[in-house]
Amino acid sequence: MRGLALALADAGLTVELPLLPGHGTDVADMVPTRWADWSAAAEAAYLELASRCESVVVVGLSMGGSLSVWLAERHPEIAALALVNPLIVPPDSDTLGFIAAMIEGGDELAPGVGSDIAQEGVAESAYAELPLRAAQSLFAGVAEVEAGLGSVTCPVLLFSSVNDHVVAPISGDRLAEAVSGPVERIVLERSFHVATLDYDKDEIEARTVEFVTGVLVTAGA
Repeated sequence: MRGLALALADAGLTVELPLLPGHGTDVADMVPTRWADWSAAAEAAYLELASRCESVVVVGLSMGGSLSVWLAERHPEIAALALVNPLIVPPDSDTLGFIAAMIEGGDELAPGVGSDIAQEGVAESAYAELPLRAAQSLFAGVAEVEAGLGSVTCPVLLFSSVNDHVVAPISGDRLAEAVSGPVERIVLERSFHVATLDYDKDEIEARTVEFVTGVLVTAGA
């Protein structure tokens, strides 16, 4: 997300880019973290930014997109959302059952899902392993987010990759059909899940800056 954050900052906007608990260090630090930890950190970052800015637009990728929508459901004063391949629909019951069976069998970690990027030579800074209990907590949190989509009334800019091997396209479809506010959806045909580091990164940055500045001008910020 750093490139997108810098693009927004270069446009003259005040930006916060929080590092969520358990992220950016070692996978062992993520093992005990849960949805409550990540959402609390996201809300704290939002409240701090809102305390010194007239209007706030929340931007998120993947699980960050889930948290962004969660914030909008709790804070209707949020001016808009810009989301890149957000996780909105949890896995089906068979997948959830498989994860539960792995944990019951003694497994705590599974292969990671990082670096789903089409462009060769580009890698995401991600853990090689995925903590299964943390994933369970994420999916439970996402189920609550999906249930509350109708309460989101702000404008949404939604980027959706055609070939996403981490988040199924149904997540974007569900968000677009269920939120109450206007949705502008941009289909990314060249990038995989981590589109902010992929072929379409420049378009994502440019379109997000245009969207966010337009929203803030309308809001009088």
